[in-house]
Amino acid sequence: MGTLLNLPHYVSFRTKKLSLYYMAGATLLCSVFYLLGAWRHGGSSPGAASLAVTVLPCNPSTAAPTAAGPVGAGAPPIPKSLDFTAHHAAQDLIHTPPSKEALGRSFPPCDLKFSEYTPCEDAKRSLRFDRNRLVYRERHCPVRTELLKCRIPAPYGYRTPFRWPESRDRVWYANVPHKHLTVEKAGQNWVRYEGDRFTFPGGGTQFPRGADAYIDEIGKWLNLRDGSIRTAIDTGCGVASWGAYLLSRNILTVSFAPRDTHVAQVQFALERGVPALLGVFASMRLPYPSRAFDMAHCSRCLIPWAQHEGVYLIEVDRILRPGGYWILSGPPINWESHWKGWARTAEDLKAEQDAIENVAKSLCWKKLKAKGDIAIWQKPTDHVHCKAKRKVFKKPPMCEAHDPDKAWYTKMETCITPLPEVSQIKEVAGGELAKWPKRLTAVPPRIARGSIEGITAQVFKEDTELWKKRLSHYKALDHQLAEKGRYRNLLDMNSHLGGFAAALVDDPLWVMNVVPVEAKTNTLGVIYERGLIGTYQNWCEAMSTYPRTYDFIHADSVFSLYKDRCDMEDILLEMDRILRPQGSVIIRDDVDIIENVKSIADGLQWESIKVDSEEGPLVREKILIAVKTYWTSPAPNQDEGSKTDS
Repeated sequence: MGTLLNLPHYVSFRTKKLSLYYMAGATLLCSVFYLLGAWRHGGSSPGAASLAVTVLPCNPSTAAPTAAGPVGAGAPPIPKSLDFTAHHAAQDLIHTPPSKEALGRSFPPCDLKFSEYTPCEDAKRSLRFDRNRLVYRERHCPVRTELLKCRIPAPYGYRTPFRWPESRDRVWYANVPHKHLTVEKAGQNWVRYEGDRFTFPGGGTQFPRGADAYIDEIGKWLNLRDGSIRTAIDTGCGVASWGAYLLSRNILTVSFAPRDTHVAQVQFALERGVPALLGVFASMRLPYPSRAFDMAHCSRCLIPWAQHEGVYLIEVDRILRPGGYWILSGPPINWESHWKGWARTAEDLKAEQDAIENVAKSLCWKKLKAKGDIAIWQKPTDHVHCKAKRKVFKKPPMCEAHDPDKAWYTKMETCITPLPEVSQIKEVAGGELAKWPKRLTAVPPRIARGSIEGITAQVFKEDTELWKKRLSHYKALDHQLAEKGRYRNLLDMNSHLGGFAAALVDDPLWVMNVVPVEAKTNTLGVIYERGLIGTYQNWCEAMSTYPRTYDFIHADSVFSLYKDRCDMEDILLEMDRILRPQGSVIIRDDVDIIENVKSIADGLQWESIKVDSEEGPLVREKILIAVKTYWTSPAPNQDEGSKTDS
């Protein structure tokens, strides 16, 4: 009985004793195998100070990029996205050429004849279309089977453009090898050829004393410096000297002209660092929303303003803000003094001016000034009286049931776009805009009035702060974007509210803000109300601009938007066309899309890396940073060299 009572104590004692034996044995075995392993790897005694163990790096992607890398020399190390592929393999010890599948598809260089190719304004294709009203100079894009699957070459000798503001006055000849305008406009100081470059004295057909003096003349009647005029459009812009010199007055101008006999005029503008697009007054609306511009300008642009029932002035009226200005110089203004030099009869010029005056009156514009070679009209701030005047002016009527902001392949109409209703006569239709620079961050009237579905004042303010955060992250990744003056011409392919451009406002650059026509909400009017500029675009088609237009391209969710609409490679080939050699791209999208984009970017010979967004590694949205490598067409032979000088 006593033995049974002591049994629990006895069992517990035996168990503890066995555990101690096991622990001692395990410790002894571990020590033996540790010493044996150290001896086999290092050949040293157990008492040696260190072990000579070779370690393969598990994450080589954390190394800093080289000078030839995607973000240039001097950039801080940039972590790539997580890499789950095996690195500790035998083949790592020898060089193995990558397979074709690993390389992805490659895109060869196009022929040199495509170095200035503008797909939707191609001269040969345009000949298929009606020449009436210059329809053949409008956008006519290639069908899918006509799309080029090659990379557009830069001309031999292409150089990085001069930095702003020096670029306003100088362009490398090799970048735009055309002397045509130096001969045709020799007496008008448009452009001069001097050695290896072109210079731009700032002259123009209607401003022989220079664009600055011409703008000062306009400034005698319009206040160009108090911020009330911020956005402008120059129709038939030449080499865009008017827009170039307005920049010093904080006025941002969209300059446009067709691709016509004035060879390379828009291309010169872009090389100068001035916002410009290819465009023409023909049958379609200009690709801008209603009430976009504070000021429109035509200096001897040779547009038949009074013809076709005044439809071109009606289109200017659509895109002018309430209270906006239209400036006209050149024929037929001041025809009494110039009719002999213009090689037209006095009667013909008088009839043209009278017709323009009548169209302007029918639009309810007020003529503010007509002195010398300049005339200025002002659009009314509301349409209260204008609607009443329809009893006198039967034409043009007020438009009914149409979207005034719809302007992508939309036919022009011979009716007045009605302004939003006002509650009192002194109110500005659609809402009064703040003066620049307050205009940039003030809640745009379209949002304040609830005109943009799903976007409130609070959403607008949060978006503004979000893009400040995102830009800070971008600049930490891409030192070239952080370097003021490195980039001049920027493109935002999916701008939404213009937050990216707004965050860059203190840098010496401009951003062309694109609102895709497929976007859920049309926000381009909001962008213009912020004092920024932009255009509509369908990214399944080419943009109306020359190759090598932009220094930097930003694409936020573009490939998600077009996932089932067109081929990803065609969008990237277009980006490659309009990006300058050594220009940068930042693409943000879903991680799976970024993977596919990178494989195509590799085929374009872009240097690229994947990184996390500012939200960190746990979100699906990732960023691809890429740089287009520098390459040009080969040196031309003697015969080819003579062809470039045209």
